[in-house]
Amino acid sequence: MKLARIATDDGPVAGRYEDGVVHTDEGVYEVGTDADFLPPCEPSALYCVGRNFAATIDQMEYERPDEPDFFIKPPASLVGHEDPIPYPSFSNEVTYAGELAAVIDEPCRNLSEDEVPDIVRGYTIMNDMDALDQGGRTPRKAFDASGPLGPWIETAVDPTSIDMYTDVAGERRQEANTELMLFDPYEIISYLSRRVTFRPGDVVSFGSPANPGLVEPGDTVEITYEGVGTLRNTVVDSSERERLALEGETVRS
Repeated sequence: MKLARIATDDGPVAGRYEDGVVHTDEGVYEVGTDADFLPPCEPSALYCVGRNFAATIDQMEYERPDEPDFFIKPPASLVGHEDPIPYPSFSNEVTYAGELAAVIDEPCRNLSEDEVPDIVRGYTIMNDMDALDQGGRTPRKAFDASGPLGPWIETAVDPTSIDMYTDVAGERRQEANTELMLFDPYEIISYLSRRVTFRPGDVVSFGSPANPGLVEPGDTVEITYEGVGTLRNTVVDSSERERLALEGETVRS
């Protein structure tokens, strides 16, 4: 089942997505006509794992980690499927990363790997945008619209063996399978749960295969995880940042 959040003229609502329509308690909405996609959850934080594919370690000349290596993106990084990504004005070297992400369903901590499936609402897709020319991981990773998420949450998928690919401006840039992860999703969520208490809606992303090349305004980034969906966003001029919704606002395109 696909769970979606949408922006309507009456405000944000959530429900089951099927064949272009979202079924909610308030009614039925046709996406693109009656409603637009929002990020499929409202996390308190996005916990992002890096260096989780051998190809990425080789590309970036990192050392192979002995345990999951993670960082945090703030909620301000979120935008939804088909939302624009304003190019950060402070950077001249921006890249992308197509990542599978889990959405936590209930408050929890200290999980065993066997307990993880019971507390995951489902899986979605994140684009971990990265301003490579900034000093330090947080300045590189944490900026407005640096974490596109969506289009929905798929509740019925095995995250351990999913084919994925990323196209940028029509060019295939990434292609891999989640079985190539150094740490699988259950290991990662269990590991993080021993350090932080998860809240409902929190996001855990699992890293990206090698991601050659940069993005420029005008480029459309399409990230597909088979059995989950395709997340699509277009990079736009930095001036478009002023059009991003502020907290409490719902902006329909």
